[in-house]
Amino acid sequence: MSRVIALYRAVARYRLDQLLPARQRPRFFSLLLRVFPVLSVPAATPRGERLRRALEDLGPVFVKFGQLLSTRRDLLPHDIADELALLQDQVAPFPAKQAIQRIESALGKPLSECFAEFDANPLAAASVAQVHGARLPDGSDVVVKVLRPGIEKTIDQDLRLLRHVAQLLARWSRSGRRLKPVEVVDEYDRIIHGELDLQREAANASQLRRHFQDGDLVYVPRVHWPLTCEQVMVSERIYGVPVSDIETLEGKQVDIKLLAERGVEIFFTQVFRDSFFHADMHPGNIFVNCSRPEDPRYIAVDCAIVGQLDEQDLYYLARNLLAIFQQDYRLCAKLHIECGWVPADTPIAEFESALRTLCEPVFERPLSDISFGHMLVTLFRTAGQFDMQVQPQLVLLQKTLLNIEGLGRQLYPELNLWDTAKPFLEQWVAERYSLQNVAQRLQQEAPALLETLPMLPDLILHRLRQTPQSSPNQPSRSSWVLPLATLGMFAMGLGIASSAGTGWLLLGCGCLLSGLLIRNR
Repeated sequence: MSRVIALYRAVARYRLDQLLPARQRPRFFSLLLRVFPVLSVPAATPRGERLRRALEDLGPVFVKFGQLLSTRRDLLPHDIADELALLQDQVAPFPAKQAIQRIESALGKPLSECFAEFDANPLAAASVAQVHGARLPDGSDVVVKVLRPGIEKTIDQDLRLLRHVAQLLARWSRSGRRLKPVEVVDEYDRIIHGELDLQREAANASQLRRHFQDGDLVYVPRVHWPLTCEQVMVSERIYGVPVSDIETLEGKQVDIKLLAERGVEIFFTQVFRDSFFHADMHPGNIFVNCSRPEDPRYIAVDCAIVGQLDEQDLYYLARNLLAIFQQDYRLCAKLHIECGWVPADTPIAEFESALRTLCEPVFERPLSDISFGHMLVTLFRTAGQFDMQVQPQLVLLQKTLLNIEGLGRQLYPELNLWDTAKPFLEQWVAERYSLQNVAQRLQQEAPALLETLPMLPDLILHRLRQTPQSSPNQPSRSSWVLPLATLGMFAMGLGIASSAGTGWLLLGCGCLLSGLLIRNR
């Protein structure tokens, strides 16, 4: 009940009801204001600022929700999104005594048995957890991340309240329904509960570390697994310069241009090579190793939120971006329909025209003046006018891209993300679908193919029995189906018998022929 009262006070004080069109504002709220008046901020205060200040008053869970909202530029007006982007997760730390009690309870042993030293003064505090410095018995410096006491209960209470507000907003307001408030809260629920499991964050960090362990692009601290669980995470302590501290980076003579370009390279490598990307790459989670200023290296922390794309999403995303680069709006419209991002009955000519109207003015500007991230956001917003459904995996992607681009331009304002992205995407598409890579992927899938191989004859015979009788003027399908089946089985036999790359290609061709046979009626 206290949270409901706090929510009412915040909405009333900052007149958040005025964010809705006048005809859609709930009448009962005006009545409540007459019965329980609240001192309001000046009406001239911009609506985005009022919403930001209300979320700050409601506490860290709502602040974090506002941060998530700020990434939904495909749904929010620009002024509100820009204001919410100013939210900072500056939360007062909780007492060290509570942190120690939670660590000991989670690990099941006294702090003295886990660490040779433990700093009671936290290094950082956020809405979900805080971090302390420590030293292991072997002398290694580590950081200890521990969840806030009672945070699970607080989050569940606030989520119930947020979901209720979202449902009311969707019911009252047509504009509110367009913002998909219930879906946004569901997305926040998934993300925030993911952050409550520090063991999952540790697993994400280990995966990212493996992906980059053989290169010099980015360093991810090593996880100390014996002291890591759902409530506590212990990892290697890093010493670097915050990437937002440009003055210090310049003072250490770091190659800023190279640093900005490497940030872009890291993003596209994570997305298209690994299909596993750090989705919370704001400046607070990124540091720079300046030991070699001419060859700077990123350090990434806080891997609680990661994004993953499947093969189909990667393919269509790359093709869509390349189509935009090449100003082929018809292809872009077709790809949106083909991959199911917009309904199949979308008028393709009308959709193509909308994309052309969006993109052509952009291409008339110098590349250095174009924001690739905002271009992608506007593309999704335009597709939303054609009933494009929210794609959670693409939301994380656009959020990360906006972070990367903003960070890159902050480091090096002349950064041209397009020049970096286009060759990377072209090379990825060419390599991904080259004959050599296709044969290699067939080889990787060979065990599964071989497992189903014995079932193919029965499937073929079953399909033949279901084939309708041909008319007297048409040749029987069995006259060509059986030779095709024989050819497919023969190719598979040669593929299995051969260990060379050609054998795997024959195996693939055989499976393809048989698959076509089984699929077609």
